[in-house]
Amino acid sequence: MNATRVLVLNSGSSSVKYQLIDMRDATRLAVGLVERIGEQTSRFKHTCLTSGDTRELDGPIADHDAALKAVAEELARDGLGLDSPELAAIGHRVVHGGMFFTEPTVVDDAVLHEIERLIPVAPLHNPANLTGIRTAMALRPDLPQVAVFDTAFHTTMPESAARYAIDTKIADRHRVRRYGFHGTSHAYVSRATAHLLGKAPEDVNVIVLHLGNGASASAVRGGRCVDTSMGLTPLEGLVMGTRSGDLDPAVIFHLQRVGGMSMDEIDTLLNKRSGLFGLCGDNDMREIQRRMEAGDEEARLAFEIYVHRLKKYIGAYYAVLGTVDAVAFTAGVGENAAFVREAAVEGLAGLGLAVDGARNAVRGDEPRLVSPEGARVAVAVVPTDEEMEIATQTYALVGKNS
Repeated sequence: MNATRVLVLNSGSSSVKYQLIDMRDATRLAVGLVERIGEQTSRFKHTCLTSGDTRELDGPIADHDAALKAVAEELARDGLGLDSPELAAIGHRVVHGGMFFTEPTVVDDAVLHEIERLIPVAPLHNPANLTGIRTAMALRPDLPQVAVFDTAFHTTMPESAARYAIDTKIADRHRVRRYGFHGTSHAYVSRATAHLLGKAPEDVNVIVLHLGNGASASAVRGGRCVDTSMGLTPLEGLVMGTRSGDLDPAVIFHLQRVGGMSMDEIDTLLNKRSGLFGLCGDNDMREIQRRMEAGDEEARLAFEIYVHRLKKYIGAYYAVLGTVDAVAFTAGVGENAAFVREAAVEGLAGLGLAVDGARNAVRGDEPRLVSPEGARVAVAVVPTDEEMEIATQTYALVGKNS
């Protein structure tokens, strides 16, 4: 029997998310999350989807090595262990691949070295991603380990979109350019949107709006990204839960010179104390909606700033693409907040954009259109599935040889 299973691992700084997927029919066999790694209050939730059993464990998990060994033990209890001959590969989410990695890649020493070299431009993410890969390699050294990069989908951007207008020698020396993130989500959603329209991805132009606590937009022409809102880091672009998104770079100089803030303090401000949270003290869109309905003007202003930025990017990417077949909303806010979708396209009828109130109010787990019948540009809600995208890319790379 050919090996058809892929274990998807997403190793964060203090967590490990995972899914075991059988690629014969895209069936999830097990899912789980280990969080608060390194703390006394570590938590581990594992669900075997073939039996419906869920197990929760509380207690200290010292490091990622211990976390992944615990994952392997729980999978083995369900007869889904890492030693199974049906396991074809382990697919790893890696946040930053720079310009070197443009597609999923089987990990070897050279790949590990390059991911390590990229740590200065992804200091919060790449170290944890590396730890997960190395631990998995130690557990199954004979099994292909595949790195799937958040930045890869955006490497098709032309230089006119990827370059910042600064001295090119300095930019090249320090690898300063726009890389973009959430690439696996943008790839999955743009392709799923084309299928929803009954067309091939290469025949469709899509604006993808990935709206979660982190948020990003992309312009996708014929299945290839031509622009995206995040840049050197995930800080650029849309207003997010706790990140500022776009701002005048001189704000940083001003805060240092006039405000007396250190670089670390400014970094913390822009990444963790800005965005919706900085504007109104909440980064949960549900709470912001509740506050607006209660007449809270601070929450309303925060929401208006959020939507204003969103509309600017929709308009900008409409201009970049020239013609647009669909605008697709995805991720936690994009999929669930009907009022955000409505506000984002309000007043854009001249661009062919509108939502149907009844359709927009419907909630579901399947891709669906929320625009009026016969709309010139489709407005879609497409639940993202980054784990399935990682599994699909991993299996496409190694499955034929398994």
